[in-house]
Amino acid sequence: MLLRILLGFLCGVSALATENHTAQEGPPPLLLVSFDGFRADYLQRFPMPNLKLLYSQGVLVDQLTNVFVTKTFPNHYSLVTGLYAESHGILASFMYDPVSHKHFSPSNDSDPMWWSNAEPLWLTALDSGYKTAAVMWPGSDVTIRNRTATHFLPYNSNVTFQQRLEKVINWILGDEKEKGVMFAALYWEEPDRSGHLYGPDNATAMGKALKEVDDNIGLLMSELKRTGLFGRINVLVTSDHGMAQCSAERLIRLDDCLHPDNYTLVDLSPVAALIPQTDPETIYALLNKCHAHMTAYLKKAIPDRLHYRNNKLIQQIILIADEGWTIVQRGDKLPRLGDHGYDNSLSSMHPFLAATGPSFRQGYRTSVLQSVDIYPLMCYLLSVPARPNNGTLTKARCLLAAETCWDVPLMIGLVVGVLLVLTTITVLFRFLSSRRSSGPRPFQRLQVDDYDDDDPLLE
Repeated sequence: MLLRILLGFLCGVSALATENHTAQEGPPPLLLVSFDGFRADYLQRFPMPNLKLLYSQGVLVDQLTNVFVTKTFPNHYSLVTGLYAESHGILASFMYDPVSHKHFSPSNDSDPMWWSNAEPLWLTALDSGYKTAAVMWPGSDVTIRNRTATHFLPYNSNVTFQQRLEKVINWILGDEKEKGVMFAALYWEEPDRSGHLYGPDNATAMGKALKEVDDNIGLLMSELKRTGLFGRINVLVTSDHGMAQCSAERLIRLDDCLHPDNYTLVDLSPVAALIPQTDPETIYALLNKCHAHMTAYLKKAIPDRLHYRNNKLIQQIILIADEGWTIVQRGDKLPRLGDHGYDNSLSSMHPFLAATGPSFRQGYRTSVLQSVDIYPLMCYLLSVPARPNNGTLTKARCLLAAETCWDVPLMIGLVVGVLLVLTTITVLFRFLSSRRSSGPRPFQRLQVDDYDDDDPLLE
């Protein structure tokens, strides 16, 4: 009974907070910024004064558990759809469709066919009457389901962060003729580029790259203050994946396992996707014993926890390298000193999340969140009905100022503990009472009423 009362109270508090949120005149604008390849522990390893100032005035999630594969395209699309890769269909950096015979790659990614299995937030928000914007976010320059964001910029690495930011700020501000955008997504390619070139363990190179990132965060905050937007809009700063250190001593050569005539390669390292040219079971058996630091899976046996099986574009065999190992076809050349794409349970693959604005708590920190939970959080912040997704608002609502966040498992544990204590006290009390009642009693004379006609012994 006590547990039911507690849960009812928690639900009531949540419903009240939601009611208060929807009762507002309108939500503040939302800006989502991604610094590609920002590994979560960079925050502890390198000085980031501007980023720390940002989350000291808001919230910080130490690690985001992102989606598999831990690559740029799948995870950026998961952030704006709330879907696992198998659901939104952007499975990797390189894909092949056996029906249309089309190929997907970072330089050939504009065909709507690849993106239209899901609807990103910059489109969903249009249905609520909002203007939206996206600057170089993966997929944002593609006409998805016959629509694009209100404003967008195709990817161009020559455009500086300041130039990208100025566009976004102007779009949010709007003018006398045009209302400002309510949702904007902004992408920046560092520290991912430096991580690939130098590896995350190169303190000098990564320190320089992360100083640039932190300077850009400082520029973001300065521009928000200069334009009067600071404190009036919600800002989420995050990333898509982390980075692992690689070395030439950790190469896995496919040619050591089977002849290349036996398969067609779709994607390579650290998650290789193969199309077998002969019996898949036979090819799998050879690859399964290929290398101690590489795991082979038939599509039907890919673990459920990876959420990477239920899509027609996932190839019949995938190979997953252990952290820091690189799969190549042949030779001794290491493609890059830092890489990502590995198992998403690895902390080296996890990014972070920082947020500030009128909807967020101040000085709040939590350890972990699922990256697919960011989408329902953003929909809630914008009062936009979310499309079906794999995320949940349960944990993400703890970041919000208007929410009373209860740790339900902790509360249940406390209730169970209280019930155990009360039960113990009750049992002990009864035991002591029974012991007192079982001792010698003082003599009492039996009183018999001679006029009690109801007593059968007196008839």
